[in-house]
Amino acid sequence: MEFVLIPAGTFQMGSNDRDAWTHEQPVQTVRIIKPFYLGKYEVTQGRWQGVMGSNPSCFTGHPNRPVEQVSWNDVQACIRRLNAQERGMMYRLPTEAEWEYAARVRTTTRWSFGEDASQLGLYAWYWDNADNRTHPGGQIQPNPWGLYDMHGNIWEWVEDRYESSTAGTAVEPMGPFIGLYRAHRGGGWNNDACLCRSANRNADPPDHRSGSHGFRLVRMVE
Repeated sequence: MEFVLIPAGTFQMGSNDRDAWTHEQPVQTVRIIKPFYLGKYEVTQGRWQGVMGSNPSCFTGHPNRPVEQVSWNDVQACIRRLNAQERGMMYRLPTEAEWEYAARVRTTTRWSFGEDASQLGLYAWYWDNADNRTHPGGQIQPNPWGLYDMHGNIWEWVEDRYESSTAGTAVEPMGPFIGLYRAHRGGGWNNDACLCRSANRNADPPDHRSGSHGFRLVRMVE
């Protein structure tokens, strides 16, 4: 797996633009005080099979397609096995704040590249260009920090339980300690451009599996 070092910084999490849903509001100032490594690509079917011994995905045929049909609970089992192999707590899911910070690359626009929806197909596999399937990572342009498919391709599970947005300033928020749903971000191959925005949020029960749900990993900075 390849990782990109994401620097510490401050950003505006959420959105007040014309496409924003109420659960993206109000916009909150968030500080990321520790750098972290984030997967350059979504975790692939080849990598999942190498760790877990099977491939649950709907869209097979290429080992570099993102793994999907994995629940949040399934992902945690994979992470535990990876960490056991590394003999430490090296890997985890990103928090929702870390994910949006990395997706935005300090922008406040709808997508990391700007406001023009006609350009989304250069950076994302979504309803208009995905041909009703996922695609291997690295086939279209990355965001300015070198991360591929932060918009579209598959929804990416994050660590946090889902909660409503709050105003004010937060330092590396972790989400609530109780709650029935886990958040996921980024939009997928079967979504329109609006759902692939940097600020868009969604959530499902932690045992939910779908052909549009996968993940990418954080590797801890030593």
